[in-house]
Amino acid sequence: MKRALEFTKPDFKAMDKPMKELESHLILRSYIVGYGLTLADLVVWATLRGNRVTSGAVKRFTNSTGRWFNFIETMYPWIGQGAAEMAAGAMKKKAAASAAGASYNIGLPDTDKGVVTRFPPEPSGYLHIGHAKAALLNDYFAHEAYKGTLICRFDDTNPSNESQEFVDAITYDLSLLGIFPDRISFSSDYFQEMYEDCIKIIKSGNAYADDTEKEQMQHERFEGIASKRRDESVEDNLARFSEMKTGSEEGQRWCIRAKISVDDTNKAMRDPVIYRCNLTPHHRTGDTWKIYPTYDFCVPILDSLEGVTHALRTNEYNDRNPQYAWFQKTLGIRSVHIWDFSRLNFIKTLLSKRKLTKIVDQGMVWGWDDPRMPTIRGIRRRGMTIPSLREYILKQGPSRNIINMDWTTFWSNNRKYIDPTSPRHTGIDQEDMVPGTVSGATDADLKPQEKPKHPKNPELGTKTVYYSKDILFEQEDAKSFKQDEEITLMNWGNAIVRKITTDATSGKVTGLDLELHLAGDFKKTEKKVTWLARDQKLVPAEIYEFDYLITKDKIEKDEDFEQFLNPKTEIKHTILADCNLVNLKKGESMQFERKGYYILDQEPKDGQPAILFNIPTGKS
Repeated sequence: MKRALEFTKPDFKAMDKPMKELESHLILRSYIVGYGLTLADLVVWATLRGNRVTSGAVKRFTNSTGRWFNFIETMYPWIGQGAAEMAAGAMKKKAAASAAGASYNIGLPDTDKGVVTRFPPEPSGYLHIGHAKAALLNDYFAHEAYKGTLICRFDDTNPSNESQEFVDAITYDLSLLGIFPDRISFSSDYFQEMYEDCIKIIKSGNAYADDTEKEQMQHERFEGIASKRRDESVEDNLARFSEMKTGSEEGQRWCIRAKISVDDTNKAMRDPVIYRCNLTPHHRTGDTWKIYPTYDFCVPILDSLEGVTHALRTNEYNDRNPQYAWFQKTLGIRSVHIWDFSRLNFIKTLLSKRKLTKIVDQGMVWGWDDPRMPTIRGIRRRGMTIPSLREYILKQGPSRNIINMDWTTFWSNNRKYIDPTSPRHTGIDQEDMVPGTVSGATDADLKPQEKPKHPKNPELGTKTVYYSKDILFEQEDAKSFKQDEEITLMNWGNAIVRKITTDATSGKVTGLDLELHLAGDFKKTEKKVTWLARDQKLVPAEIYEFDYLITKDKIEKDEDFEQFLNPKTEIKHTILADCNLVNLKKGESMQFERKGYYILDQEPKDGQPAILFNIPTGKS
C-alpha cells in the first residue's frame, strides 16, 4: 500500500521511476506477491486505474506492467465491474457539473460503427499549445467519449524541414500531456500507395503536370486563370510525372496539380498542387524518393486507408474540406467524417511554426524549450502542471468560435495545483543587501527550529529555520524602516529598529541595529519582512522573470512580426536563499515568501548557483 502511493502522482515525470520499477518487478511474475491474488495486486491495480495519467495508457502497454494489468482484470472480472460502477457514479457527477465547463455533445455521426481519430503532426518542430488542443480533443473522443482508437501519424512529406529529432520530441511531448496513441504511423509508410494513387488520378484525367513558375501560378490561381498546361494529354502528364520521379533537372521543373476548378469561389479548389520534387534525403526513406505528396493530397488518402472515422481538425482547414472530400470521391475510396473546431490562440503569442523557428534560429530565445516559448516543453519548463494543462484545454471544448485567450486564466488555473505542493523558502536580493545586528536574543532564541515547509500542508514535512544575531535584509525593506519602528521578522517574531546607518552619497542603507521583542504583537506591526540568518549555508541562486516575446496582442497576416518583438523579455536577479533550497529537485515548484512561485531549472551544485524561473499566477 505504501508503494502504491507512488502511483497517485498526476505527473508522468514523477511516475517514470516507480513505473519502471514495477515493470522490472513483474517481468517474471504473474502477481506482485506470491502465486495468487493478494491485496498488493488490488491496491496497485486500483491506483493505476484511478490515476488519470495512467488509466487509459496502462491497458495498451505491451510491457510486463500492461500484461499484468490486463491479466488481473480478465481473471477477476469483479474488479473491473466494481471500477465500472464507480466510474458510472463519477460520470453522473460530471454530467451534473457540465454546465460549468465545456460541452462535448457535438453529435459525431455514425459513432455506433466505431470511432477512430488521428493526430497528424509534421515532425518539423516541437508541439506548441495550439497542437495540444488538437491532440487532447482527438484523445478525448477516442478514449473517453467513446471506446475507440487514436492514431498518431507523423506527416513526414517534406524532408527539407523534418528529422527524427522532432519525431522523438513530439512523442515525448504527447506523453507529457498524458496521451498514448494506440498506433503510431508515418505518411512515409505509404509513399508507394500514394504514388500509385497519383498515377491513377492522372490517368482518369483529374490531374496534370505543370511547369508554371511559382509566382505566376499563384497569380493565376488568385485571378482564376487556367494554366497553359491544364489540357495536356494523359500520356504527356504521365511522362512528366515519371521524369519527376527521377529527380532530374528537367523533372524538378514540374509539379502535379489536381484538375478540380479554375475559378471556384473557394480558392482551395483551384487546381491545388498534389506532388512536387524534393532532392533532400528523407530521414526515414533516404534517397529512395525524389517526389513527395502534399499534405492536401496525403491526408484524405491516409485517413481513409488507416480506417479513420472522424477527422477532428482546426477550422483553419475549413476551406479545404470540399477538397478533402473531392479526393476521396475521385479516387473512389472510403469517405471520412470531418469535424472542425477553433484553434487555441493566445494574445501576444506566435504559434506559426515558421516564425517560432526563426526566433529559435536567430538566438532570440535559448531553444524550443525556452520558458518564453509557447511550446509544451516551454510552458512545462516555466512551471505549468500536466493536470492543469489538460483541464484548461479540455474546458475550452470543441467550440468553433475563434477567440484570443488571455494567459491570465491559463496560469491562474495552474496556481491551484502548485500552491499545495510548493514548499516555502526565503530569498534575499543580493544587490545592496543590508546586514543587521540583533540584540536582546537569548541562547534559546537563537536555537534552530523545525518549521513546516507549507503552513497548510503538513505532508510536505519540515525545514530547518536558523536564527542569528547577524541577519540579512533586502535594501528595499531596509529603506522603508523608521527609527524605533517595531517590525515583524517572519518566522521569528517582532523586533524594534534601533539604528539605521545610511550612505550619505547614495542614500542607501548600509546597516541596521535591531532589538528583539518576541513579546510584541505581530498583528499591530505594519511591516512583515523576510530575512536570512548568516549562521547557515546560504544558497546562491539566480531567479528569472519573463515577459511576452511580442508586444502586440494580435499580429495580422500582412504585418511583419519582427517589428513587434519585445527587446527585453527577461529580468534576472541574484539572490541568497535559505539552506533548505538544496533539497529541492529540478522541475519542482516552490514559493519564495513575498516574491512568488518558482520552478527549479538547475540544482545548485559544483559551485553553480540554483536557477529558478518565476511561475505566473494570473496576476499582473
